[in-house]
Amino acid sequence: MSRPTKLAILPLPYPIILLPASRITVALSAEVGEALLALFEANDSSLPVVAAVPAAVDCATSANPQFGTAARVLRLVRPPLRSSLESADSNSKQSRIYLASLHGLTRVRLDERYDHDRAMKTALNSTTPRLVTRKISYPSSLELKDTKDTKDSTPSTPLQVQVREAIIKFKAAALRVLQHMAQTSQQQARKDAFYKIAAMLEELKDDAEGLELEDGRNSARDNLDRAAWMADVLVGSVLGQGIRTSAPGNEGESEDWTDKLTLLATSNALPRLQLATMILTKLHTKLELTSRIANAVDESLSKQQKEFFLRQQLRAIEKELKELQQTSSGHPNSIPSGNVSGNARHNDLDLDSNESDDTELMDIRRKLEAMEPGSEERKAGVREWRRLKRLTGAGGAGAGAGSVEGGVIRGWLEWFTALPWPSVTQSTPTLTPSKSKSSLTTSAFLASARAQLDSDHYGLDKVKKRLIEYLAVVKLKELAELAEERRLALEAQKPEGSEVNEALEDEDVAGGAADEREKELQVVLRQTQPSVENKPGRMRNSKKSKGVKGPILLFVGPPGTGKTSLGQSIARALDRPFQRISLGGVRDEAEIRGHRRTYVASGPGLIVQALRKAGRPDFVCLLDEIDKIGAGNFHGDPGAALLEVLDPEQNCNFNDHYINVPIDLSQVLFICTANTLETISAPLLDRCEVVVLPGYTYDEKLHIARRFLLPKQLAANGLTEDHVKLTEEALKAVATRYTREAGVRTLERSIGSIVRFKAVEWAECLDAIDGHEGTKIVFDDSSDSSHPSHTSSAELSIANLDHPSKSNTTSYKPLVEESELEAILGIARWEDGEESLVERNRGSRRGVVYGLVVMGQGEGGILPVETIVVPTGNSTSGKGTGGRLRLTGSLGDVIKESGELALTWVKTHAYDLGITTSPFHDPLQGPNPIDIHLHLPAGAQKKDGPSAGVAMTCALVSLLTGACVPPDVAMTGEITLRGRVTPVGGIKEKVLGAHRAQIRKVILPYANRKDVEHDVAPEIRNAIEFVFVRDVQEALEAAFGKGVIGWRSQLGMLESRM
Repeated sequence: MSRPTKLAILPLPYPIILLPASRITVALSAEVGEALLALFEANDSSLPVVAAVPAAVDCATSANPQFGTAARVLRLVRPPLRSSLESADSNSKQSRIYLASLHGLTRVRLDERYDHDRAMKTALNSTTPRLVTRKISYPSSLELKDTKDTKDSTPSTPLQVQVREAIIKFKAAALRVLQHMAQTSQQQARKDAFYKIAAMLEELKDDAEGLELEDGRNSARDNLDRAAWMADVLVGSVLGQGIRTSAPGNEGESEDWTDKLTLLATSNALPRLQLATMILTKLHTKLELTSRIANAVDESLSKQQKEFFLRQQLRAIEKELKELQQTSSGHPNSIPSGNVSGNARHNDLDLDSNESDDTELMDIRRKLEAMEPGSEERKAGVREWRRLKRLTGAGGAGAGAGSVEGGVIRGWLEWFTALPWPSVTQSTPTLTPSKSKSSLTTSAFLASARAQLDSDHYGLDKVKKRLIEYLAVVKLKELAELAEERRLALEAQKPEGSEVNEALEDEDVAGGAADEREKELQVVLRQTQPSVENKPGRMRNSKKSKGVKGPILLFVGPPGTGKTSLGQSIARALDRPFQRISLGGVRDEAEIRGHRRTYVASGPGLIVQALRKAGRPDFVCLLDEIDKIGAGNFHGDPGAALLEVLDPEQNCNFNDHYINVPIDLSQVLFICTANTLETISAPLLDRCEVVVLPGYTYDEKLHIARRFLLPKQLAANGLTEDHVKLTEEALKAVATRYTREAGVRTLERSIGSIVRFKAVEWAECLDAIDGHEGTKIVFDDSSDSSHPSHTSSAELSIANLDHPSKSNTTSYKPLVEESELEAILGIARWEDGEESLVERNRGSRRGVVYGLVVMGQGEGGILPVETIVVPTGNSTSGKGTGGRLRLTGSLGDVIKESGELALTWVKTHAYDLGITTSPFHDPLQGPNPIDIHLHLPAGAQKKDGPSAGVAMTCALVSLLTGACVPPDVAMTGEITLRGRVTPVGGIKEKVLGAHRAQIRKVILPYANRKDVEHDVAPEIRNAIEFVFVRDVQEALEAAFGKGVIGWRSQLGMLESRM
């Protein structure tokens, strides 16, 4: 391929000089940039090649430089126009610049005169911008001659010896410069690049002796050519480009420019190598001088640091001396006397008072340095750190500590550095999984999670199933993230510069092989310059936050059903820290987002406080009592502040007002608890997946009491299982007659009362034998404790063994039976059996029916619907004034409508039910008009909801017909105007409440049949008779009994009279 004889001249701005085998980016003026752009457009198929000629300045050796570098234009960046008017503005056009990337190929000599100023004027005046073209020639660097009068050789020096000496001196000067730059460089990538170039220099051959003249001359030429090529590369890289050896605009910069221009004009290889050696030697001298000056300045400024380190050493010596005195005084646990006791009191408090604030400040600085470089948190921390140092720098270490601003900054830095920010080690991919992920990667993770949930909670099978699904998703997401980290770690472990080593394996290849080595060396040099794409900060921002972005679980259920303990079990299964945030009564938005730093005694919010306590960004956070959060007021709405926290798509950039730096909460597992859903806002509820925790059955309560509550109370009161034993009858009596709730908290308190009662007996028994020698405690297990009739079973006898005739036996019975509960817990609140107080109060009465309700805390129960006839008398006109329905009991609008609907249906079907003698008569009007008063007891509790229609209808029918509903029958469901029974909610809670109230028969809508089969436990279904009805006629027949209510017409139940 022939070389071009004419090239377009590209003038380089001062003080840039492009040497062969170098690559630079140059800022060009608008005129030159447009001319170069036209050249780009003319060369569509290939990148244009120009002659990069240094600009002529006053300090140049020649007014018109005759040498340049043939360069390939790799890239040309044209800045965009900011407005349409800017294109017409000539001043703005002149102020625009172009960025061109050039790669030096070889030296060129200008064979025609080139005037830089005249060429620029021509480009300005011409309508079409273009670059000036000149004839060029390529000087040869292979003209090897036996120099007779060179400065570094004698006239009789052979050519081989000259080449060898020149290469040796060049290698020595270059290695000194590279070693100095590698030691002073702060970037590991630059150090590695310098060491690689030094290794390439070591491989450069410097001997050619022992060969024939012709062979020796060829070998010297090859070595000299390679050495001269490396000289161009090194001088172009370290002199005036990436490494600045002098301040801009001074004489040192002009000297560097002159040296590079002289090197460019030297085409002969041997003089060029000697000139490069001189330049590198001079550069090494400058670098050494600069280092000595910098060290001298550092020594003069490090007086305070020296004092600090000396004081630290002094404290360490004093500490060692104190430990030596303590070990030499005797036993380490012995109390010294005399003056030593005074030194013993000089312990941790005195150590803290001796330690200055410098220790804490150095700890803060160490944490800031450990943060990921380029991240927003590190920038914010460094900014506040510099503010603090400016306050404390003027008057010493404690100058700014007493100021208000210094205290605020110091407190912010302590909070800021205490948070688990991403560090340098965390951002580096590794092949070894972290401790938090190692437990998830085990094959027995789900099995251990199931075992953990079963050991902490009894029952709740459906809730545990949902939690296992949630934990399985967590495991799969973590495994996928771990696989991605391993892939990145394997890519990061690939050796850098492997292509360079492969290109240098064959050093004897000439021609094209030298060009390949040149390109590879440029790759190594470019790696030393940090690019925008490889900055750590940009890397972190572009890296997507990984983690489980699944639903936020919301546990809803009555108090004492294990909602909080479920969150703790999840944390133990995941091996993560657990933090609980109580939101009950929180009325200020700042409690969630934190207070701004402008306020006195401001601080972060509850979320950041929990993050600091956990110490890890992937902890389990339980937001307890989220339904009791305060409503919005002039302090803000804390519920609205939680919307960002509980949104998986937004909490990766949570902004606390105090920290004022985006915090990533995407790795936090949020779990919420509530007793009801009514007080939770719709947007907040939309972000959560509701998991209902119903109340426990009696059988579940007995198992929980035996497995969890009793051992817990025994340990809390200092007793063991041998000291207190409850029979099954006693435990069941406590659960049924003393506690009737959805949870187990009252049951636990009752068991605690029993354990404390036996603890008093055991303590009195120990007091009885205190001071009597020869006594012994013996547990008498001779009788079978499984039979409740043996009241002396497991008795503890205390006797005098030395004098049996004088023994004073004191017995202690660990067994607690049902007959002893009244003496321990008092009179039972509920009774059962034939003498049941509930049965007496709940006898068969006219107009009274029991309905099923769900109370405010999510507990189910029964509620009587009471109706009574209120006579009104006759008016003066002889017409009745009755027919009114009065509803009381703190009823809402919906339940009032249910009562009116039930009365309307009864009036419409009064003739069919046998209440009236005519289908057109009103049962409440007539000769004796009446009113009806319907009341729901417990007036202090508000009641509402569409589920009392069936119970109210049955109560009105019972009142007007005289038939009674048995007291062990309860019902729920809503009716329509045509008599259909519609489904209702809360079936499981209502059924459990009926079971606790010892209801034997429950009437439910037919559409709720699936809820009973799916949600109610088998033991409850076996203990209660369920009747599913489709209309009011079936409900009346199930409530009163078959044949009790006679119907005059079978068509009465099909449709009411319209």
